Amino acid sequence: MRTSAAQSFRDLPVLGVAVVWGSSFLVVKQVAEPDSVVAMLVLRFGLVLPLLALFTWRALAKLTVREWLGGAALGVVLGAIFLLETYGAVHTSATNAGLIISLTMVLTPLAESALSRTALPRAFVAAAGLSVLGVALLTGGGGFRAPSLGDLLVLGAAVVRTVNVLTVSRLRVIRDTDSSALTWVQLATATLVFALVAPFVGPSPLTLAASYSAADWALLLHLSLLCTLFAFLVQTWAVRATSPSRVSLLLGTEPLWAAVFGITLAGDHLGAPALAGALLVLVGTEWGRRTAAPAPAPAAPLTEDQREPALARR
Repeated sequence: MRTSAAQSFRDLPVLGVAVVWGSSFLVVKQVAEPDSVVAMLVLRFGLVLPLLALFTWRALAKLTVREWLGGAALGVVLGAIFLLETYGAVHTSATNAGLIISLTMVLTPLAESALSRTALPRAFVAAAGLSVLGVALLTGGGGFRAPSLGDLLVLGAAVVRTVNVLTVSRLRVIRDTDSSALTWVQLATATLVFALVAPFVGPSPLTLAASYSAADWALLLHLSLLCTLFAFLVQTWAVRATSPSRVSLLLGTEPLWAAVFGITLAGDHLGAPALAGALLVLVGTEWGRRTAAPAPAPAAPLTEDQREPALARR
């Protein structure tokens, strides 16, 4: 009983990460408009980078030029993921965004299987089919309507994430790079790109910051401190405190929390076909997580915008 109680206590912070990640889609819709997405991302990660550097500066000082360049290249890809996901979340419901992005859990093993020319278990293929059918029902409302722009952007983010995890696992130059340092370089590069682009696509970060109310700043700090910094620190700790498979299963509840927040707080309404689609996505992604062969492990525990089917991806 003591062991069980101790394990349950260690599970709570990890479950907390899944909850805050699930809330992130709704929070993004509150603090960003279509023309302020890029400026908001600058503020979000500009706040967290100095704090994250406090935990990573020793590892950063040891990076070679090639490791910096490799991390920067991955940071550009990461920036594309953030843009697709954030623009998508602004243009669709929080429920749809959280469920569609969970397709990464089945896309990554499928892509890895194709690249390595190894067969996946039949159960996983069935799970992937359920997930795809679920997304079709969810985004089409049970009819023949095309997915919205937001749905397609979030789906694009899931595809790019899949490309990202496969690239990270195969990029030799960063294979032995400290995970925390690599995470910082990726986030810093993405933030720099956002800062350069922001004035040309909407308000500058400073203008947006000045327009924010106290409530807006509280939500932005939620994204920066909880969805990014807290998540990073918990994952780093959890790798040592518990098993990767257990943490992966706990983090896999994220789309469920996204649906809970979207329905209860944002008033997202799902008709019977869309509700059936949402359930199929949840069942399919969880079934796929449990039956797929282990996904390739990248070098870093990542943020909530870099979701994959295993702890190694996170």
